[in-house]
Amino acid sequence: MEKLKIVGGRPLRGTIKVDGAKNSAVALVPATILAESPVTIEGMPDISDIHILKGLLEEIGGRVTFRDGEMVVDPTSMVAMPLPNGKVKKLRASYYLMGAMLGKFKKAVIGLPGGCHLGPRPIDQHIKGFEALGAEVTNEQGAIYLRANELRGARIYLDVVSVGATINIMLAAVKAKGQTVIENAAKEPEIIDVATLLNNMGAKIKGAGTDIIRIEGVDKLDGCRHTIIPDRIEAGTFMILAAAAGDGIVIDNVIPLHLESLTAKLREMNVPVEIGDDKIFVGKAEKLKAVDVKTLVYPGFPTDLQQPFTSLLTKAEGSSIVTDTIYSARFKHIDELRRMNAIMKVEGRSAVINGPVRLQGAKVKASDLRAGAALVIAGLMAEGLTEVTGLEHIDRGYSMLVEKLRLLGADLWREGLSEEDIGQIKSG
Repeated sequence: MEKLKIVGGRPLRGTIKVDGAKNSAVALVPATILAESPVTIEGMPDISDIHILKGLLEEIGGRVTFRDGEMVVDPTSMVAMPLPNGKVKKLRASYYLMGAMLGKFKKAVIGLPGGCHLGPRPIDQHIKGFEALGAEVTNEQGAIYLRANELRGARIYLDVVSVGATINIMLAAVKAKGQTVIENAAKEPEIIDVATLLNNMGAKIKGAGTDIIRIEGVDKLDGCRHTIIPDRIEAGTFMILAAAAGDGIVIDNVIPLHLESLTAKLREMNVPVEIGDDKIFVGKAEKLKAVDVKTLVYPGFPTDLQQPFTSLLTKAEGSSIVTDTIYSARFKHIDELRRMNAIMKVEGRSAVINGPVRLQGAKVKASDLRAGAALVIAGLMAEGLTEVTGLEHIDRGYSMLVEKLRLLGADLWREGLSEEDIGQIKSG
């Protein structure tokens, strides 16, 4: 176990490069199960979630290599091995194994998924889709059992717009007989990315990126080569970081269209943002204005950027309100920011932030992935030394973060936890 030490107050400048999209990668890797020959994915982020998925594919007989951002999955020896617990419990996105294994083998046993604790995130819409396709779904001793003699296309209306359910149903439906129509589908760029991979493998998917997706079932999917899209959440995190502590930073390897909601809010705050083809420049921000933010499904403001954005708002003059309509429990970072002198409080599904304030270094703990990003940004803004624990959460979604930030001039490093640190963590 390690902690991150940050000496704040240093102006950051230079160029920082964005990796492949984590939220795509965790679905693309399970999708390779459906192929009959090796699949190569380029631009894979080197994060702990991907290493967990690599181990899960190897458990069911896959041969997987992962070097220099390129993952090659040979699924030819895979079997429908039950995965009731173990690594599955560490990763929310392990539920994509359900759709992929159901589509490939017509059966699966997958433990209920883990991941960040963000309040209730039910998989009822996933199950509704699987059942509509003809699967029997039962919950037995903490694992989901899926069984089907045959999968047949169906018209499926999602009661709630869900990225996970949209992708999972796509995975299960690509080899089902006949046509599947997903209505009220999520529109995120990661869904288009997964559909592109599946189509390159031989699937027939139309409408990805709209609220109606049509899938014509095929008998066979082959291997292919695919390049993952840039991570819009990592890019957004770096844009917020640049506004909070930057002196002119270029964020490289981005799709600006994916970041329009954040770009609009930064400009509303008086942050200078210049858009290129695949780069975004964020200039030094002076006299930031308070703004209100409400998270929404894509193309609205991403819930995954709510926590980092909250850190930035401590610099803004006036009162800002951040409302998270997606995950009501995504405010655990607020108490940690208050340790750093932030003036903020939680009211229902909203956080109220008053500024500007000078953040002070403190010992804080990341409760989840994006809370960790928020605390790192706060540490870079703060006066003095900040110590962040809970780095296992940050490692789930940000590759080589310390090294990237050092290239901008940040003063930060990782070191092992002391006995005192461990005692404080255990005592809460």
